[in-house]
Amino acid sequence: MRVLNIAYQQLRRYGKTRVSWAQKLTFGLIKNDHYTQVFSDRDVAAFEAPLGIRDLGVKKANRRLLETVEAFEPDLVIAGHCDMIGNDTLQVIKRQLPNCTIAHCNNDPLFVPSNVERIKYRAEVVDAIFVSTGRRELKIFEGGGSRGKGARVYHMPNPVDPSIENLDNARRTDLPIDLLFCSNSNNFTKRLQMVKNLKDALGEELNFKTYGSFGEAPVWGRDYDRALAQTKMGLNFNRQDTHYWYSSARMAQLAGNGILQFTSDKLHFDQLLPPESAVYFSDEQDLLAKIREFHNDDAKRQDWAARARDFFQSEMNSKLYAQYIVEASTLQPFSHDYVWARDINLDGTLK
Repeated sequence: MRVLNIAYQQLRRYGKTRVSWAQKLTFGLIKNDHYTQVFSDRDVAAFEAPLGIRDLGVKKANRRLLETVEAFEPDLVIAGHCDMIGNDTLQVIKRQLPNCTIAHCNNDPLFVPSNVERIKYRAEVVDAIFVSTGRRELKIFEGGGSRGKGARVYHMPNPVDPSIENLDNARRTDLPIDLLFCSNSNNFTKRLQMVKNLKDALGEELNFKTYGSFGEAPVWGRDYDRALAQTKMGLNFNRQDTHYWYSSARMAQLAGNGILQFTSDKLHFDQLLPPESAVYFSDEQDLLAKIREFHNDDAKRQDWAARARDFFQSEMNSKLYAQYIVEASTLQPFSHDYVWARDINLDGTLK
């Protein structure tokens, strides 16, 4: 299949950021033998704009996308986070290639109101939408869709890729960072208060690194990889822990590298992940007790982290992730028992 993946490829950051879910999607598509073309809307807009002023290149970026579609003739267009591309451009693609399926993938949280509106906007013109929040939260996006059919709505996870999540810290006992929390956003969140309370309570008991918080610089790209490579345990704190099966890419980055993670029980990941793989906590005191428990029982830490790593690498990898999006978008029978999609029918409805 010929697949066009429209998403920000971070070309102008020159390697200084972490590999994104959109790039993992590209890797997975290629591993599944799909002829894959990428289109980075923000980068094209900046490259085409006068003086490199990105906002002045939006119209040109949309025209360049249509040129790409005409030249490439995709069977499937996946529109990720590509706000520079208007729905009118996607409708032109549909008219030019009536047999082409168009899907929207959104990896941002629903507690950000503008993101809810962004998904609703795409649902007006696409055939299927994929959101990184669990399926039971997605009914608000049903009923739109191209040609009056209604967009089909699916959950998608954050995948790992073995070329990126290539560590196995579950096998190691010589790691200098006992606990890690990395962040770079304070919008729509109060999570840093809990992180501060944990730091105060733990004191000198363990080496707790909090890059991006409390005046510490955030770590990106190679520096983030180096931090992960030294870490035993990590906090998987979303900006808000309010939505079923929603987590940032942090969950996959920790689990895929064999780093034990602590995450809120309010997200119900115990219904997706195997037992004794992630550590769930109910409140701050419960979390504090469990951090101490695993810090003082390294064999248990290794055992749980290894189980999570094996699960993510075998069942939530980029190859399965990409093939699921292709199959669900184009209404093909599922070729795998996707662990995150056992509660839905092929048409997107709940079983």
